[in-house]
Amino acid sequence: MTTLSPFAAPSPHIRRSQQVALVLLVVTGVINYLDRATLAVANEFIRADLGLSLGQMGVLLSAFSWSYALCQLPVGALVDKIGPRWLLGIGLVVWSLAQAAGGLAATFGWFVVARIILGIGEAPQFPAAARVVSNWFPVRARGTPTGIYNSASPLGVALAPLLLSPLIAATSWHWAFYVTGGMGLVAALIWVSLYRDPDHTKMTAAERAYLEAHDGADAAPKTSFASWRALFRHRATWGMMLGFFGSVYLNWVYLTWLPGYLRTERHMDLAQSGIAASIPFFCGFAGALIAGWASDRVTRHAADPVAARRNAVVVSMLGMVAFTIPAALVESNVAAVACISIVIFLANASSACAWSLATVVAPRSRIASLGAIQNFGGFLGGALAPILTGYIAQSFSFVPALLTGAAIAFCGAMSYHFLVGRPIPEHD
Repeated sequence: MTTLSPFAAPSPHIRRSQQVALVLLVVTGVINYLDRATLAVANEFIRADLGLSLGQMGVLLSAFSWSYALCQLPVGALVDKIGPRWLLGIGLVVWSLAQAAGGLAATFGWFVVARIILGIGEAPQFPAAARVVSNWFPVRARGTPTGIYNSASPLGVALAPLLLSPLIAATSWHWAFYVTGGMGLVAALIWVSLYRDPDHTKMTAAERAYLEAHDGADAAPKTSFASWRALFRHRATWGMMLGFFGSVYLNWVYLTWLPGYLRTERHMDLAQSGIAASIPFFCGFAGALIAGWASDRVTRHAADPVAARRNAVVVSMLGMVAFTIPAALVESNVAAVACISIVIFLANASSACAWSLATVVAPRSRIASLGAIQNFGGFLGGALAPILTGYIAQSFSFVPALLTGAAIAFCGAMSYHFLVGRPIPEHD
């Protein structure tokens, strides 16, 4: 039987399926983050309309992250059981309806419930994307597509102020939620109509051999609940959870509060803040694409792949800390936006490197499990960041709020550095 090695070019049929899958993942990922960022862009208008304090807005901005974080652990198993086509399709419908419901919110409680359901609906997006890449790309060819679908997150945040600020100015903040919710429903229909798993696609034996190539390695053993729980016996697991907490915390300070910060603390108008808030996240888009590519090449020449990928995370996070301090203290708006742009570039580079770190620290049977545990820790930081930032800004100003984020990110970098040192063995 003719086989294709994992280094061979895929057939035109597989290449077409890969391209369709990646385009759909990027589109749904951009909508996913547009929906998350709508509240941040409309921050001031919603606060004025509903009479919310900065502290209450912090709670509202964090409501999404709590449900999203808690759903990360079970959703991976559901993707494996149900498949990415239907679980992501259902998730798109749920989160799009929740997004549209946010536009109908007339009370603080209604809005909190809508954001919680939004977090539940959006939870399958990235686990499903990881499964799609593992379905359609052989082991040695998964780095680039992983970087591509991860770049959708900063791209969505970058587009949010550019697309939604003019819409809000022309209509009201309610329409920003209605329009983005409608986009998600259309995307759900397109996703379910066009995406198919390899198991439901007619292919030749050689094409299936290409997808199933594992470079001669034996199949990974099955994962049990006991082996998943055993990950918590290793300090590397805790180092990755605590480290990603710090990285995502500082990233989400900017993701949730940047437009409001620019208008409240930096006194920019809606048009200025819309452009200024988008620039850093276009830099983050570049950071996500570049980091995975650079990390792979550094690791190829490193004696210790764990140390190489861990150090990439630590250096990126220390850079985030270093540039957040002047971002908080400089008087020039241009200098502040430039510093924030570097921070967001490094934040997305750190995130991409952290996901690749999981692939070399975890045993082969539990790569997804360790990645999900790390992401769970990260989004606990993402949930805390809007609340703490809102209350600090309300009590003092945004300056100590940003410096607090820098301090938490520094502690996260130290957690990676001192706790993540060796790979977790397969049999422990």
